[in-house]
Amino acid sequence: MDTMLAGRFHLDSKKFAVEEVPIPVPGPGEVLIEVKAAGVCLSDVHLLDGSLVPLFATSDTVTVGHEVSGVVHTLGPDLKRGLTAGTRVTLEAGKTCGRCAGCVRHRPCTQMLTAGIDYDGGWAEYVIAREDTLIPIPDSLPFDQAAIIPDAVSTPYAAVVATAGVRPAQSVGVWGVGGVGAHNVRLARLVGAAPIIAVDPLPSARERALAFGADYALDPAAPDFADQVRVATDGRGLDFAFDCAGVPAVREQAASVLGLGGSLILVGITPRPLTITEGLTFNYLQKQVRGHYGGFPESVSELVRLTAAGRLDLAPSITDHIPLIDAAGAVSRLENKIGDPIRLILVP
Repeated sequence: MDTMLAGRFHLDSKKFAVEEVPIPVPGPGEVLIEVKAAGVCLSDVHLLDGSLVPLFATSDTVTVGHEVSGVVHTLGPDLKRGLTAGTRVTLEAGKTCGRCAGCVRHRPCTQMLTAGIDYDGGWAEYVIAREDTLIPIPDSLPFDQAAIIPDAVSTPYAAVVATAGVRPAQSVGVWGVGGVGAHNVRLARLVGAAPIIAVDPLPSARERALAFGADYALDPAAPDFADQVRVATDGRGLDFAFDCAGVPAVREQAASVLGLGGSLILVGITPRPLTITEGLTFNYLQKQVRGHYGGFPESVSELVRLTAAGRLDLAPSITDHIPLIDAAGAVSRLENKIGDPIRLILVP
């Protein structure tokens, strides 16, 4: 068999379809991966609806998907890591461009390419991966759970432990308890944050947040919302507010309930301008705004170790498994929040 199914997005016509395409051949330093599971992320929805534009696209058509796990199928030439066929792996969600002299995977890299956006990703039966983007996974870690680590879990993980640097007993608020926000709650709990306040307009999402470790789950539309945050934090306000929704109104509300030296961490992405209308109190309380994007190179391997050690169970994060051929339907389910999914998994 020389062809495979792949979910292809045509950048010029903005059309998405699952098509039959040639199976790619790995070049020097590359490996062909047989895909076992691929996550459906809100970033994929934003790509298909046009609100997320590739910055470094390598062609006018791209195979979507940046949350991928599978097994090594075919080895390309000039490999350095001693990989073997059959090795179970998950793939980092991006790679450096490799054009910098002596590239050492700079962090942050201003030319970081994103899988499924800038180059072909894993909504396919097979995908090419550069060998340095492969993270071996143990037999005890299911493919569906491994697939979501490179973004749904590593993005909030890096936001919590690196961008914010949350310490035990610091107060945390998480706005938007969807695929990223739900894990933000769990990871804040893992590092000892207290209290953890989840904020979401959906009752089902608030219930999920409590099950995932939040101490409080609040409706952002409640008329006494700010008072509830003050009570929950003993009047101090939040040390960190994580915007996992990427909504301007969320950022305004989150910034308003920060305490002295508190930081708003921008995890959710949006093309809309960032505005903070708060006046003198923002300066007086020495509040901050920090941008965040994706995970760091070490995030995925650290999370694989945490799940293997039983510190993090990702089974509750898998909402459903959907055949690859029905990828468009999966996108629609996520976009319209049908069933309030955390992560939908495409299976070739």
